Amino acid sequence: MALTLYPAIDLKDGACVRLRRGEMDDATVYSADPGAQARAWQASGCAWLHVVDLNGAFAGRSMNGDAVRAILANVSIPVQLGGGIRDMAGIAAWLEGGISRVILGSAAAKNPALVREACAAFPGRVAVGIDARDGYVATEGWAETSSLPAVELALKFEDAGVAAIIFTDIGRDGMLGGLNLDQTMDLAARISTPVIASGGVGSMDDILALRDRAAGLVQGRIDGVIVGRALYDGRVDPAEILRSLAT
Repeated sequence: MALTLYPAIDLKDGACVRLRRGEMDDATVYSADPGAQARAWQASGCAWLHVVDLNGAFAGRSMNGDAVRAILANVSIPVQLGGGIRDMAGIAAWLEGGISRVILGSAAAKNPALVREACAAFPGRVAVGIDARDGYVATEGWAETSSLPAVELALKFEDAGVAAIIFTDIGRDGMLGGLNLDQTMDLAARISTPVIASGGVGSMDDILALRDRAAGLVQGRIDGVIVGRALYDGRVDPAEILRSLAT
């Protein structure tokens, strides 16, 4: 099965940035025009966009709304959005405002009932973001690490109707050192919900390794991969990734 490439647009103070290991004070600004960046990824052939409101993740409410709306106004492909979405009102507002899929991260860890309620109200349009530090769930923009193993959190939503689990190894995010394939594949093998891999892609070798490991899964499924810094730095070409993931 073909995998989906999700180019990452991380928003901080209205600009497109990339962080290292989720540290807000270690940000590289790549574009001051999120709408134009979104258009560029769509023009490259990408079928989805992955957008995160970084300020919102720390504040617990949407903080880059204008930038998100600019992205939506500039593309026709579906957009998934995470960061600061913590209640049904916020979920409904974004889904009704043009977002195709919302991502619940901190809310999923701290309020699992919200995930179930949202999945029932908006079937197929809710993903859960599981961000792990050393295998344990981190929340509040990765500022807090819990004692809950990532796999245990994923298992809580097996019957909830979650569209996808987005699994990020925080220690690798933005570092270009490769995905944590062992943890990603272990998670995918233990749940029925599709998994989106995230955190650390630095080269085509990382993409090909994910594709090959995903093809070898006996149970479970990898849906796709989120790529950020490697795309912005030109270390990988979106067209080449798309070709490799289509096979």
